[in-house]
Amino acid sequence: MEQFAHERDRLLQSTARGLGLASLVVCLVCLAVPGVLPPVTLLSTIPLFAVLAVCLVRLGSSGWVLWPILGMAAGLSILILVQWPFDGSTSVAVGTSLVALAGGGIAAFAIVLTGNLPRILILATGLTASTVLVELAVPGERLLSSQSATALLGWALCATYAYWLSATVPRAARQIYSIGRAHRAERQASETEAQRRQGARLLHDTVLATLTLLAHSGVGVAPAALQQQAGDDARLLRQLRLGGTPVPQSSEHFNVEPVEESALGHTLESVKQRFGRMGLEVSWHGTGQVLLPSDVLDAFLLALAECLENVRRHAGVTDAHVTITDDETTVRAMVTDAGIGFSLDDIDSARLGFKDSVVGRLKEVGGNARLFSSPGAGTTVVLEVPR
Repeated sequence: MEQFAHERDRLLQSTARGLGLASLVVCLVCLAVPGVLPPVTLLSTIPLFAVLAVCLVRLGSSGWVLWPILGMAAGLSILILVQWPFDGSTSVAVGTSLVALAGGGIAAFAIVLTGNLPRILILATGLTASTVLVELAVPGERLLSSQSATALLGWALCATYAYWLSATVPRAARQIYSIGRAHRAERQASETEAQRRQGARLLHDTVLATLTLLAHSGVGVAPAALQQQAGDDARLLRQLRLGGTPVPQSSEHFNVEPVEESALGHTLESVKQRFGRMGLEVSWHGTGQVLLPSDVLDAFLLALAECLENVRRHAGVTDAHVTITDDETTVRAMVTDAGIGFSLDDIDSARLGFKDSVVGRLKEVGGNARLFSSPGAGTTVVLEVPR
């Protein structure tokens, strides 16, 4: 929304500059027609026209309120100077020429003076003063001359344009954001459906096929081939659990990049993407440029994934933080969430989830895990493995 507001202000400023400069040129050309103004009076207005032009140019690149005030003061000074000493000696031609100045050159500042009450008060002052001065420049006794009415119309059009644009841009921005949210939701739903279909095909072509053979006692398949197929399925499932993306090579054959050939940072990103697809936003902190033996890396990532799965299922939040640190002997991961937490004394010792999938898995490679939690204060798990 801030970007839209910035572009709106730029458009208002550039419009005011273009309209104002064009009106100044028209007014100056009309006043320069021989016989409209005495040459001395015309020459005395040139510096004021220059000041007004500078204010309009600066207005196009800066929203500082000083430029409208200074520009309007210069414009009103021109209106006063061309009819001084107000003895009624000015001609209709002079009054008509000043319409372009009052209703365009000065009124252009109204485009940037509708944002708040102080600016509106400045706008009202300029409108009243310029309209009155144009009326005084037109000979004759009347309530409102056509020249004054035209100048007043110029102010009204500029103010209306500014108000319309200021009110329209936020509505358009909200509509754009709404369309963007709908597009992202639709894309996410499409991606989720595509992933579900891919997962179903993957299971059908690999694990379910192997289980079907086992259910039929491997009839027609050599034991070595069945053992090899089961081993391939086990490796595939392990890589999928770590966030790998299977690439189908042919029917019943899928290729997944081995974890042993991946840097820790790459595999951490895979785990992050996997949980992101399931609705848990994971923020990573610390280093990912750590090399670990393949068995230690597997245990470390699987334990980390189990901790994040526990956050997704039980913490009642949609985000978690993982901080990776290391020293000469140890790599650590601290998984934290701001969820509902729990009392460690209430955990049934017979439950094997954390004990087996996290603690047991890390102990097998010489690591350990520590758990900290309390009701309403979130949960922190510290995982450690040797380098």
